Amino acid sequence: MSKLTFGAGIWHFATYVDRYATDGYGAPKSLIEMIDLAGQVRDLSVVDINFPWSADISVEQVEAALARNNLSVIGITPEIYNREFSKGAFTNTDAGVRRRANEVCNQAADLVRRFGASYVKLWPGQDGWDYPFQVDHRKLWQMSVEGIAELASQNPDLKFVIEYKPREPRVHMSYCSMARTLLGIEKMGVSNVGVLLDFGHALYGGESPADSAQLAIDHGRLFGMDVNDNMRSWDDDLVAGTVHPIELFEFFYTLRKNNWEGVWQLDQFPFREDCVEAANMAIDFLKRIDRALDRLDFAEMQEAQDRQDAMAAQKLAQDALFG
Repeated sequence: MSKLTFGAGIWHFATYVDRYATDGYGAPKSLIEMIDLAGQVRDLSVVDINFPWSADISVEQVEAALARNNLSVIGITPEIYNREFSKGAFTNTDAGVRRRANEVCNQAADLVRRFGASYVKLWPGQDGWDYPFQVDHRKLWQMSVEGIAELASQNPDLKFVIEYKPREPRVHMSYCSMARTLLGIEKMGVSNVGVLLDFGHALYGGESPADSAQLAIDHGRLFGMDVNDNMRSWDDDLVAGTVHPIELFEFFYTLRKNNWEGVWQLDQFPFREDCVEAANMAIDFLKRIDRALDRLDFAEMQEAQDRQDAMAAQKLAQDALFG
């Protein structure tokens, strides 16, 4: 069994609301309370933290909470998708709002340095469009690319990762697929921007997560990943492995085959479930996947794939994963 590092977005431990239960699925939690919950998860060692957080919580308080829970920070996710940026962050028609998005992301970059984190995670959920004829597609894409390229150039010492997603909150997001995101990064012409591949977003977008991972690896741009699960028709953020275990296994098979090393990170939204239990369950299954990779005969799998023998490959995968 390989030595693994497990992480989670700190929002895994938040209180959720939706358009029906607008009063939330539980009592509100502060960032400090979420960190303390994360500290209760077995084998969890890193977290991704949203920024900005509540003004009454200092950086020193966050550092103290992380320390007492033996947690470190892998990334800072600037909130460039809330009401302030409801008409776009990097693609907003208001130059002042675009400057504000840049400012928030640079503040997040300073926190990455302070925490010794790995990257700034960019999820520009409001950059895109909703209706035909709403936007000039060339201009919108140009702003999407230039906004992130500017950030990368301002912070050459840091890594930035783009988490793509087909839709939500925009009906169509600018960074909607692996291929489009890689094209955008190539156009930026910078070395410190990569992709954070969300397993569920790939499923939701009709991709094979394993194929998307291979594509990013082949371009040297797979800087991080999140795992979860869904029913493919929406970004449900269910517990990893509960719906598509065999595809999750193929995803991690692809990572190991390419000697990709990074944090196995959870991006789950346990609306109605105990958040600590949901994280423990996911991590336990990820450990099972890692043990199955140890059992899998990679050479035999390669031979089956070279023949494109679906049944032979399936049997090898199923025997390794399920016994």
